[in-house]
Amino acid sequence: MAQRVEPSWRKPAGALAILAWIFVWIILIATGSRWVGGLHTLLQLPIYLVAGVVWILPLRPLMIWMETGRWRA
Repeated sequence: MAQRVEPSWRKPAGALAILAWIFVWIILIATGSRWVGGLHTLLQLPIYLVAGVVWILPLRPLMIWMETGRWRA
C-alpha cells in the first residue's frame, strides 16, 4: 500500500506570497507609469516589455522553496 503524504503548508503560503508579490509589482509599475507615460511610445515599449518579464525572476527561489523546503535547488 502507498504511503499517504501529508500536504505541506508551504504551497498555500507560497501562493499567497506570489499574489502579494504580484500586487506589489503592479503598484510599482503603476507608480512609475506617470513618468514612463511621458516618454515617446517607442521608448515605452521596451520598458514595459522588460517590466512584464522581470517580475517573474524573484519567484524562482520561492517556487523551489515551495517544492523542496530549501531556497536553492
